[in-house]
Amino acid sequence: MRVSAVRVLLLDNGSLEPASTRQLRELATALAAHIGQRVEPVSLAHSARIPTAELDGRPAELLEAALDRCGREGVTELMVVPLFVGPSHALTRQVPALIAECERTFPQLRVSVAGPLHEPGEAAIGEIVTKLVREKLADGVRPRVAVVDHGSPARAVSEVRNAVTAQVRALLGDSVAEVTACSMERRPGPEFDFNEPLLETLLTRPEWQSGPLVVARLFIAPGRHAGPDGDVEQICRRVRGGMADVMFTRVLGQHLGLIELLAERCRSVQG
Repeated sequence: MRVSAVRVLLLDNGSLEPASTRQLRELATALAAHIGQRVEPVSLAHSARIPTAELDGRPAELLEAALDRCGREGVTELMVVPLFVGPSHALTRQVPALIAECERTFPQLRVSVAGPLHEPGEAAIGEIVTKLVREKLADGVRPRVAVVDHGSPARAVSEVRNAVTAQVRALLGDSVAEVTACSMERRPGPEFDFNEPLLETLLTRPEWQSGPLVVARLFIAPGRHAGPDGDVEQICRRVRGGMADVMFTRVLGQHLGLIELLAERCRSVQG
């Protein structure tokens, strides 16, 4: 399968924040220019509820609607490229179910799905996070670094978080005091303990209560969790109080290195 022969859908999880959809569209435009192929931005959920007026008059589209539209347009080959750091249940369960239903309705349509942004043995996301942290470093200052993701009911997602954090720790070396993985939130019950420590719990530890802190946000877009005054920032403000020495990295989708990684995902599913 050549990239130029297929319709490409760039898929994020979706958000009610217009900034998230705008960033998805920017990434789709940049990826299209990089691979020389039309790329359509779509979300798994939520985004279609954003008022069109807040999206420059162009409504957001969900994956289910996009699959149906492509089927009705007679598309025969479709590539879904996920903006998911790890293999969340959304990616391993919801997306395959939607695709299976679409292929039953439109037998001519073949849908391929690229892998998540981090795959075992790869270092691209770790390298991007490291570069984003280095943007916040100053000479003579060795901050603690908290690499925070959303938290997930899928153990595999936390394993990705931990693997990326280990890469960041190795790459930053002695330039920082410590690098620790954590999650923003988790489901109750011991079966979800793999999300620990939570960001809030980590910041209550005595050594994390003061001194310079870099919060490396393992999020794709600046939605209500990772955006300005979002949940991550509010947790830090609530636990740390003074925010003068707390710094937040840009989200992954704001680093140009993500485009080359997405292009590689496109190439990976070529026949």
